Amino acid sequence: MAAIQYFWRHPLAEQVREQGREEGRVKDRAEMTLRILEWRGLPVPDPVRERVEACSDLVQLESWAQRAVHAAKAEDLFADDRP
Repeated sequence: MAAIQYFWRHPLAEQVREQGREEGRVKDRAEMTLRILEWRGLPVPDPVRERVEACSDLVQLESWAQRAVHAAKAEDLFADDRP
């Protein structure tokens, strides 16, 4: 008798779940970065918001979140980034 391979235990299903978790981490990190600026009372112009929300690199978002803690203005998030 063949063993039943349930879809949720299938490697493809795990890959889909991991992709969803990664996307969730990226979205959360972007939201947190913007929230830090807002909590600090700094206005967040649309170009800054759009750039942060469009980023899918967790390392970059972490860097921006750290900069948000001490930024004088929202644009300072990108001060050390190379175009």
